[in-house]
Order: sequence, then C-alpha cells, then structure tokens
Amino acid sequence: MKIKTIIVEDEPLAREGLKNYMREITQLDLLTTCENALEANKILQENEVHLMFLDIQMPKITGLDFLKSLQKPPIVIITTAYPNYALQGFELDVVDYLVKPYSFERFLKAVNKASDVYKLKFRDLKPPEPISHKDHIFVKVDAMLRRINLEDIVYVEGMENYLAIHTEKDRYITLMTMKSLEESLPSSFLRVHKTYIISKDKVQGIIGNELDMGKMKVPFSRIRRNEIIELLTGGQ
Repeated sequence: MKIKTIIVEDEPLAREGLKNYMREITQLDLLTTCENALEANKILQENEVHLMFLDIQMPKITGLDFLKSLQKPPIVIITTAYPNYALQGFELDVVDYLVKPYSFERFLKAVNKASDVYKLKFRDLKPPEPISHKDHIFVKVDAMLRRINLEDIVYVEGMENYLAIHTEKDRYITLMTMKSLEESLPSSFLRVHKTYIISKDKVQGIIGNELDMGKMKVPFSRIRRNEIIELLTGGQ
C-alpha cells in the first residue's frame, strides 16, 4: 500500500523540487500540491492523507499554526528555510525537519522515518522491542539498529506512535512504546510523566512542576509530585 502524500508549499520552485524527488520514491503516492494551508485543509477533509510535507512561512496562516489546528494530523515532515523553528516543530510531533536547500539523501532519510511511522499508524503493526544490555540498548533508527549508551541518555519523550531519545549530543527517533522502553531501562531512569522518562543522574534542578535537564525543562506529574521529588532527592 502506497503512502498517500500531499505537498503544502507556496514557492513554485520548492514544490517542483519536492515533486522531482518524489518521482524517485515508489512508495509515495502524491495526491496533490497546495499553495497554502487553506487549500490543504480542504484536501485533508475530503481525502485520506497519510503524509504531508509542510512549509512554515506561507500566506494567511503559517504551517505550524495550521498544524496546531488539526485534531488528527497526518504524518508531517516540515520543509523550511528557517532552522530556528525546529524545536517548535518537534514539539508538534513532526517526524522530521528539512531545512532548504536539502539533498535527495536527506529527503530520503526523512521519507524512511515517515515510512516507519506509517507502518504503525496506518497498518497497525506492533512496534519493535528494544534490545537491552547492562550499559546500553539497541533501537531501530532510520532502518538500522543503533547502539545508545545508557549513560548518554538525558530523557525520553513519547511522541504519539514513536519515541524521541534525547542524549547530550543527539536526538534519535524510534518506533517503540513507552512501556517497552521503560521495562528495559534500569532503576536509574524514572518515568515522571505519561510522555517522559528521565535519567535521574541528569536532573540539575526542580522548578515548580518541571525538571531542569540542562538544555530542556521536562514536566512531571502533578499527582505524583511528592513521590517523584522524594525519589530524586532521596527524601531530603
């Protein structure tokens, strides 16, 4: 089954570039191209769409604001000339973030990520289990098994059908459930929220109902607040 795809892009040259790349990918079925979010909204209402390539800077409404308005968005790959929106895009569960101009190899990497998510989201396949060892795990990242040392993991973020494993230097997207990863991690990790697992050793402070993880603040459960603080501080 092919991945039904649309392009939402107001620049003609960028649209044509994407279309040319897609001609090389047989698994993608390009339904149409849209010049703005309003056109895309109509297409999404009238068609089954699995994947959307979405520009950010467009007339009337930005791509990110459009994405926020969707109750059940398709898989999304952001395409933009503005790298400073990357964090905001990933907070909206986009699969990948392509900064123009991007190569075909980079485009293909994004499509492979989207294809993995598609298999789970639309074909109801079971996510792969992590391969756990004493000091590291192996998880599937971009069609390969990637070794991630446990001491490098800062926190894990649940993102609908997949996880983002944040290390001090990298961010790895993998198709996996929070439960399966939680069960494979040692006691030095703690699930503090339905969508977050943190490394206790990487917590630098507690601010209200957030944990200071260095470059990122991670929310934790208000209901379990006292329990989590006690587990992190040893009851101090």
